[in-house]
Order: sequence, then C-alpha cells, then structure tokens
Amino acid sequence: MTNRSVVMTFILSGLPHAPKLDTLLFGIFLVIYVLIVVGNLLIMLVITVDSHLNTPMYYFLRNLSFIDMWFSTVTVPKMLMTLVSPEGSPISFPSCVAQLYSFHFLGSTEGFFYTIMSYDRFLVISYPLRYASMMSGRTCAILATTTWLSGSLHSAVQTTLMFCLPFCGTNQIQHYFCDAPPILKLACADTSANELVIFVNIGVVASGCLLLIVLSYVSIVRSILKIRTSEGRWRAFQTCASHCTVVLCFFGPGVFIYLKPGSKEAMDRIVAVFYTVMTPLLNPVVYTLRNKEVKKALLKLKEKVVYSHSK
Repeated sequence: MTNRSVVMTFILSGLPHAPKLDTLLFGIFLVIYVLIVVGNLLIMLVITVDSHLNTPMYYFLRNLSFIDMWFSTVTVPKMLMTLVSPEGSPISFPSCVAQLYSFHFLGSTEGFFYTIMSYDRFLVISYPLRYASMMSGRTCAILATTTWLSGSLHSAVQTTLMFCLPFCGTNQIQHYFCDAPPILKLACADTSANELVIFVNIGVVASGCLLLIVLSYVSIVRSILKIRTSEGRWRAFQTCASHCTVVLCFFGPGVFIYLKPGSKEAMDRIVAVFYTVMTPLLNPVVYTLRNKEVKKALLKLKEKVVYSHSK
C-alpha cells in the first residue's frame, strides 16, 4: 500500500482566460464587486429609514439585498486573488469548508426568498383587499426565519457530505471558489453516492422553488387578465417583471451547472459568474431603476444628506 499525503491546502485555479487579460478582468470584477456592495447596502439603508417602504415586499427585498452582498463577498474576493496570482490562489482546508457552506447557505436561502417574493406578488395582485391580513408582519417574520433556517440545513447537508470524503494527491480546484462538482473530482474515494445525494438535494430545492414560482405566476397572469383596464394590467405586469428577470438569471445558470449530465469545467466556471456576480449586481439595478417608490426614497435620502451637510 503506497503512502498518500492528505491535502490540507487547495489551490483555486480561477477563471479560464488569457494571461494578458489579468489586469483588465481584475479591474472589471473589482468595480462590479464595489457596485454590488454599495448598491445593496444602499437598498437596505433606504428601506430601513423610509417608512413608506415598510411593506412585506421591501422587507423581503432587504433580506435579499443582505444575501446578495454576502453571496458575492464569499466568491468574488477569491476570484480577484486568482487574477493576481498566475499560479493560482491557495485556500486552506477549513477556509474551503467555510466557503462551500456559506456559498450554498446563501444561495439556497436566496432561492427560497425568490419563491416567497413570488407568493407575495400573487397575494397582492390576486387578493388586494385581504393582502394586509394575509401577509402580516408576523407572517413575514415567520417566512423569513423559516427560509434562513432551511438554507442553513440544506447547506449543512451539502458540506458534511462533501468533506467527509478523503482528499489526497492533487489539490488543484478547477474553479475560482470551493464548489461541490470540482471538489468531488479531487476525492480519493468513490463519490457516486455523494454525487447522487447532491444531485437530488439541489434538484429538489431548485425544482421545488421553480415549480412554486411558476405556479404563482400562472395564477398572477390569470388575475391580471381579469383586470378591466389596460393601464391596470400594465401596472400589474410591471410589478412582476423585475422579479421574473432576476429569477431567470439566478436559477438558469444554477440548473445548468448542477443538474446537467457531465461537467465541462471551463464552461461551468464561466456560467457560475452569472449567479455569483451578475445576479447580485442586477438586483440593485432592477429594483431601483424599475421601481418608482425606491427611486423616490433614494431622492429623499439624498436631499436629507445634502441638507445635513449644508448646515
């Protein structure tokens, strides 16, 4: 029996790209990351200080912005490190465990919040008179707490299964962060059971969320078509368009990576950019530029800041 050294440090290889693009990509992703953090912090601040935004939709949006800010923080800094380290960015075994757990915890929780937000849109359009009683503050708090706990449990299962495996030999992770598919390839043991459980686990969560979102929007469309005025129908469609946009950008790439047969490492890394970088950037843009209430709140906040500085 040959001696095999246990892997204590992994090397993240980063995004596939030409070396001469290192500086350009570093600059682009750094700017995007700053915009993500600032944009989501601004949304949370505006929703917190403006009493007019004290509604269930903005309560869930504040949670979503908090998730997006940390979701990108879990992955983008390491991506930037790989761009300034041609040989790859090292990450310790415990840090890799923490990154995988945080990534799936925040990712699954975000998926659950998208589902809750679609249900919220269904209630506000289909039952406008009963909406306040059906989506009370207590109901919102219960839904949010359940969502966070479910995301934590989902991620704990993923992470435990992954790091119970022995790792030896090569330590090169063909990705820019610690994720399940590329890490499984480094295990020196049979991973078929892990792959099946992870596929089912992620498949059930993603498929369940998508099914509930689709059912909510089918009911929403039916309710919208019953609205007599074209202006009312258009306003209702606009209410849901933002949510549909970010849902497609979030679930589409995730389904492509985790639920497809086989794996192409380079393509997976590129597709992962959409939901780790682009979706957290889209949320502040979509929910501010397409939302009159948030834009008004931002203008009021700006006026308050300017007034306080002029004193």
